[in-house]
Amino acid sequence: MRMHTIDIDQEVLDYLKSQAEPFTDTPNDVLRRLLFGKTSSENLAQSKLRKAESHNLPSVPAGTPKALEHILQVVYMTHFSGVPRSKATKDVAKMHGGIAPQTVLDKYCRQLNLKASEFDRLVAEPGLSGLKEMLYAKFNGHREVIDNYLNQS
Repeated sequence: MRMHTIDIDQEVLDYLKSQAEPFTDTPNDVLRRLLFGKTSSENLAQSKLRKAESHNLPSVPAGTPKALEHILQVVYMTHFSGVPRSKATKDVAKMHGGIAPQTVLDKYCRQLNLKASEFDRLVAEPGLSGLKEMLYAKFNGHREVIDNYLNQS
């Protein structure tokens, strides 16, 4: 599709930024969503729910930090569904609007101060106790979300 350049004032730019999903939306994405309703937050939420259901992922309550959501989804797919971590990382990235897999990897490595091999060892632990303790410390106030997501039988 042919792209065009437009001039906008600071107030309009600030509004576009306030409506953007950080690290994923371009100004064009925001304008398309606002003007045509494509990938509106409601449609995006329904789309994410359908994609999560296709992986048999439990739902994550609204207000859960994105970093925690991404980590929980990768853990669930690898620990409970036996999906290799690299594939789970790519699938979670696609599920969240096609963000880069490196963005998801960043959540469970850099933000948890872990190497991928250390993360793999924690995910392989029966009961996930080491990983849960790390998540409780990093995401204080979201213990119930972590427990509900990771206490699957």
